[in-house]
Parts: sequence; structure tokens; C-alpha cells
Amino acid sequence: MIRFFLNIFGFLFSWLAIGSLMGIGALIVIFYYYGRDLPDHEQLARYEPPTLSRIYSGEGLLMDEFARERRIFTPIDEIPDLVKQAFISAEDKNFYDHLGFDPRGIASAVVEASRGGRLRGASTITQQVMKNFLLSGDRSGERKIKEIILATRLEATLEKDQILELYLNEIFLGQNSYGVTAAAQEYFAKSLEELTLSEVAYLAALPKAPSSLHPVREKEDAIARRNYVISEMRQNGYVTAEQAEQARNDDLLTVQSGAFPSARSKMPPRDYFTDEIRRQLSADFGDDMLFTGGLSVRATVDPTLQDAAARALREGLEKYDRGTRIYRGPFTTIDAEQLDAEDEIGWRRALSAKRVPRDIDGWHAAVVLEIGESSVRIGIEDVVEDEDGHYLPFSDVNWARLRGDNGRLREASSPDDMFDIGDVIFVRAITEDGEFSRWSYRQIPGIQGGFVAMDTQTGRVLAMQGGFSYQSSVFNRATQAQRQPGSSFKPFVYAAALDNGYSPSTIVVDAPIEVATAQGVWRPQNASERFYGPAPIRTGLEQSRNLMTIRIAQDVGMDTVAEYAERFGVYENMPDLISYSLGAGETTLYKMVSAYAMFANGGLRVEPTLVDRVQDRFGRTIFRHDHRECIDCQAPYLSAAVDPEVRPNAERIMDEITAYQITSMLRGAVSRGTSASTVGPLQLNLAGKTGTTNDSKDVWFVGYSPRIAAGCFMGYDNPTPLGASAFGGTLCAPVFADFIKTAMADEGPADWPTPPGGYFIKISRATGQRLPDSATGPDVQSEYIKDGQHTVVGGYGQTVDGGWRMGADIPLYDGVSNAAVERVQVEGETRVLPSNPSLGSISSGGLY
Repeated sequence: MIRFFLNIFGFLFSWLAIGSLMGIGALIVIFYYYGRDLPDHEQLARYEPPTLSRIYSGEGLLMDEFARERRIFTPIDEIPDLVKQAFISAEDKNFYDHLGFDPRGIASAVVEASRGGRLRGASTITQQVMKNFLLSGDRSGERKIKEIILATRLEATLEKDQILELYLNEIFLGQNSYGVTAAAQEYFAKSLEELTLSEVAYLAALPKAPSSLHPVREKEDAIARRNYVISEMRQNGYVTAEQAEQARNDDLLTVQSGAFPSARSKMPPRDYFTDEIRRQLSADFGDDMLFTGGLSVRATVDPTLQDAAARALREGLEKYDRGTRIYRGPFTTIDAEQLDAEDEIGWRRALSAKRVPRDIDGWHAAVVLEIGESSVRIGIEDVVEDEDGHYLPFSDVNWARLRGDNGRLREASSPDDMFDIGDVIFVRAITEDGEFSRWSYRQIPGIQGGFVAMDTQTGRVLAMQGGFSYQSSVFNRATQAQRQPGSSFKPFVYAAALDNGYSPSTIVVDAPIEVATAQGVWRPQNASERFYGPAPIRTGLEQSRNLMTIRIAQDVGMDTVAEYAERFGVYENMPDLISYSLGAGETTLYKMVSAYAMFANGGLRVEPTLVDRVQDRFGRTIFRHDHRECIDCQAPYLSAAVDPEVRPNAERIMDEITAYQITSMLRGAVSRGTSASTVGPLQLNLAGKTGTTNDSKDVWFVGYSPRIAAGCFMGYDNPTPLGASAFGGTLCAPVFADFIKTAMADEGPADWPTPPGGYFIKISRATGQRLPDSATGPDVQSEYIKDGQHTVVGGYGQTVDGGWRMGADIPLYDGVSNAAVERVQVEGETRVLPSNPSLGSISSGGLY
């Protein structure tokens, strides 16, 4: 009998051994088969996860973020232990013990599932890393086998903490947040160190189903899963029973539930400045680098000046728009059937769902709830509803005219003539003596514009506003709008002249000109439609005389003018068309301000930039704008250092005295010329020039001090006449004046250092005649002349007619008119331009 049982046992053991060997062999075959051609797991040792890029102001304040996946990479040694423990308890309690896959965890999960419980622990953290990085997310046995194979290989390649670092920075946790650091900000507006136990446990609950555990919509399920994680942490000995019990009783308070302001709310809304940085960095480094490279970008913006620029431009645009008295209608509408004036929650929800600009300082989005005889009741988005509600009086809006079906404008007669229930409009609070007075209607202007301010020495852009509101229109009129600069281009014509035989005392004739073109005869005029006879070129620039400018350009040569325009970066390939001397070509405000900065700094090339420095994710500088050499800046001790010297290394593109002479003339334009009534009263000794194109479709002003250059442009996006009273001096110059008062708030009048290599003379501003050095009076002008620059003592000096040979003998007095000037004929024919400098298709008569 014993022998019989021994035989049976031997038989069974043999078959068991054979079966085990066959099973092991089968596993070897399976693992060999599926282990071929797997992704290279060693690449994870070199893995750099996609990380958001951040833009900071010069003061280090966070301005904006750009990312495809919102991830902030955090090294494992900077992640608190509590965070690590929570995720290990929730996802892989045996993480530090297994070799990539957890047989005990798999067995436990199978047993628990067979008893009707949930399946858990089937995938380790290492397996999840392999699935997230190298494999697809499909639920198949083949993928699981590959996952286990790669997990064991990874465990042999990386340390446990390195694997955990990959996991905690890669895992998707909902709300477009990847990794624990981004999730902590997204849900709780906190850093990892600031999180409580219950908050950490909620984050650890999310990997299983982030979309199904929303803290508001699925709050009960979210709290249940969070409490499960807390229990696991208690069971694993990471927290005490008392800590666990207290955490389980905590409410789930998040950004989404309104308990905390979002981390993004601490940043200013995206604006034209940071969006232009995005555009330029994408061009320089590529979208992938910007949106996934974890760049740290230090912007050149000055927040105070940026606010001043935005405010000044908005006020200027709104002032013009109000002057048109045209009601442009509601920004959008809400279905009136969805509104109940007494249902505050309802109308607030409907209003908040509308995409309206919310980046206009002092403006509030509002919805019309009721219409009365003399006012309308409005619900204001971010203002608490008082007992009686808020009202917009009709007396505040009856200035507006309505456009009828026939296109004609008519006066509004009552509130219901202008508004309908459900209209979404804008209002702002009007105060008197510091107390609230009433709500006032506001509308997005039809006119648009741009503003740029720049450091004249470095090219650092200090402020940029590309329109009335970025959220209403992202098109940047400062950098993207190609418009005619009009007379603001004239200084480049005069600069070319001063470097080619002219002096500030040169006389140029202001008399009629006729130019034969393919389209007919072009007769350019001054804005006043008058002619003034001979005058010094200073007068031509100060008073923006078109005919004098054309004569100078013709005499110097449009090829020379074009070379100057290209040298200053105004145009890239300027054609030799005489109309371009009056600013008929198209350029951007950004380029014009940069070019004027080169006048301000004495003729040194300026490379404009919105970025001081760019660092990669490791803190290495990959771009730096300022390459000037700093002498004596490297002393080991501050007390041992001498005064540092920063040596300019910019290319000189203009004679320093020429730059000084142009600046002197443009200072005259501010004090006596086309901006005398707006910028002149500031008494800051500034230089600047207005620009107005044909029919006033574009208006400009660009001005500067030795330290800062700034410019304004206004016009409709679809070029349309602005009206007979619209000029650069009336629309843009006041915007510049408002801005520069802030920029130079603690400064006195600008001091312009005199460059060496010249001498001062006194001339008559009216005639250009040389005067004794002792001469004084309002008509006396002190001119700085280069050594050797041509001047004539006595008389008018050199007279330039530009090749037309007409009007040279016309006396200088303001009474000269069209009728008083006879056309000069040469050999029986009206004098016209030679065939080479043609006009082209753009008429430029009347630019100012």
C-alpha cells in the first residue's frame, strides 16, 4: 500500500515538475516574444517632461504662462514626503519593495475582486510610468505584458526616487494640470509645502479618474475617494489616527468651488505685451521650445508705464469715439426669456458665461434687466446687487445717435429706443468728491490704435498697447498693423539732407509743384493749402511743410532718402518714389519708435526687444539682449569695487551732430509746431513729430526725451477718414502727453548734451539770415553747425529749389496764396519730375 502511494506521489510530482517547467518555459517564450522591439526604456533617464514657460516682469512678478500641458517640473527632493506618501498609498503601497511589478499586490487585487470588491493595485507606479511614457493606454493583455517587461527593465536602470519623480511630474490630474505642483496650484492655489493632509489626499485620489472626481460636480465621490486615500495612509503608518480622522472630516474646498482665488487670478490678464513675446519667441525658438521647454523669460516691461500707456491710449480712443456720437449697439445679448430681474443667481450665471472683454480697467460687464421711462435697470457682473438694484439713467446715454435702416443717424428718444432686455453692455462708476454718483454707459470704440514706449539707449520696450482691449481684439496695431506714417517720416528726409550738404540755415522754397504721373498730374499741397515762399529747413520740419520736404527729397535724391529709411529700419526695401518722402509707404509703429530712439541717443543703432533674458529649464541663459561690456563690475567685494562703466557697443548709423540737429528741430516742432498746443505746455523740452495721412485715415505722434522714445498711432482697422478735425496733433499727441507725464513724473526738462565737433551761430528763424552772437528775441534761433558745414554769413544762405526752378524769387510772407503764385514754365512746358522718381499709385497731397 505504501509503495502504491509512493508511486502515485512520484507520478504526480513528475507531472507537476514537468508542468512547472513547461509553465516557466511558456513564460520565457512569452516574455521573449513580447520583449522584442520594445521602446528604449533608458531614454527615461534623459527625459525632460514638457513644462510650461513663464514670463516675468523686470521686478520678478509673474506675468503670463504658455503651455500645451500645464506642468511645473519639481525635483523629487523638493516634493514633500507627505505628497509622496499619499500617492504611494493610493497607487502602489509596496513601491519601495517590488522590482517593477507587484505579485502580492496583483494577488491581493484578484482576491478582493473575487469577493465583489474593487480591482486595485494591479499596476505599480513603475508600470504606470511605462504606460504613460512608452506605451498606449489600451486595456489588453499584450500591453500589460509589455508594461511588466519594461517596468522590470526600468527598475534596473533608475533609482526608485527617480521613477517616482517621473511619475509625480507626468501624471494627469485634471483641469489641464500635469504633475503634482501644477495640480496644487490649479485646485488649491498653493505650493506643495502649503497643502494640508486632506488636500494632498485629494490630489492622490485623482489619477484613477480625474474627470470623474471633480470637486464640485462629483463632490461626494471625490470626498469618498479622498477619504479612502487617507485611510490607506493611516494603515501604512504615514499619519496618526487623530490626523486621519481630522482630515476625513475636512470639507473639500477648492478653487473650482470658489473657496480660493485661482493662481492665475494673481497674474494680470494676458495682454498685447506678453502675446507679442509669445509671437517673437515662437519665431526665434519654435513653438515646441516655448510651449514645452520650461523657459523662464524676463520681459522688459515696466508695469507702471504699461498701465499708463494702456490708460492713455484707451482714453484717447474713447474720447474720439464719443465725439462721433454713434451708438454701436450691445456687445452681445442674452436671451430675454432666460432672464428674471429678481433671479440674481440666474442672470449672473448667464452673464458670466458670455465672452466679453474683462481687461478694461474700471469697466464692468452688465446686462439690461428692465427698461423704464427714464432709465434701465442693469445687473452688473462683479458688483454686489443692492436692495433697489442698479440703474443706468437715460440722460447718460442720450448723447448717442442711432443708425436707422436707411443708414442715417438719428437721435434716441427714450431708453427702449436704444436698449432691449438681455443687451450686454459696459458701464463704469462715476464718482463725485470721492463718492459714487451714478453708472455711466461705455462702448468699445470703432477706432483702434497702438502705443509703444522704448528705452533709447538699449531698445528695451517699456510699454506696448496694441489696441483698446486685448480681449476684444488680439490684433496688435503696434507691431502688426502696416500703416502710412505720414509726416512723422519727414525727419528721415531732413537727416539725409543734413548729411549731404545742407545745414540748419539752408533756405528751401515753399512754392507749387506739379508732377506728371501715369494717373495724371499730381499737385501736392501743404495742409493749409497755402504756399509760404523761401524759409530755413528748420521751419519746414517744425511746421511740417510738404512742398519744402518734396524739394529737399528731390535735391538729395530719393535713393539717398531710401537708404536712410532702411538704415533706420523704417522700411526694408523702400522704392525711390517721391511720395514716400511724405510718408506714403507703410510701416509699423514699433519700427517708427525704434527709429526715433536712434535720433534720441545720438545716432546709435537700436535693436528693439521685449525680452531681456531667456533661461532654459536648468537656469542656463540661452538669450540675452544686452551685450554691452561692463568695466569694473566683477570685484569680489562691494567695498573694493570702483564705479562701474558700461561701454556702449552699438553701431553708429548717423553723425552725432546730425542727430543733435534733427532733435533740435523736433524740439521746435513741439514748442512751436504741430504739437505745440498739446505736448508743448508740459515744458519738458521734448522732441517729437506728428503725422497725418490723406483724408486723416491715419494719425501719429512720435516723441522722445534722451531716455525714452514713445509713439502713438490711431486709425480704423479698415482705413476710413477720421474727419476734418482729426490730426496727429489733436488725437495722438495728447495720448503721448498723458503717458510722458507719468514716465517723467520725477524729472525736470530734458537736458540734451551737445556733441563735440561743432559751434553755435545765431540766425533769424524767419529768413535764415546770420545774426550777431549777442542777438536775442523770439525770432532768434541758436543753431549748432558742424565744423565745415556750409553756411553763408549774411543774406539768405544757400537756396535750394529741388530741381524745379520755380518760385526762387518769391518773398517770404504768410500772405502768399495759390492765386498769387504763377506757375513757372521751362521752355514753354510746365516743369515736371524726371522720369526716374515716379509717384506710384498713392496720392500724398495734403499730408501733415
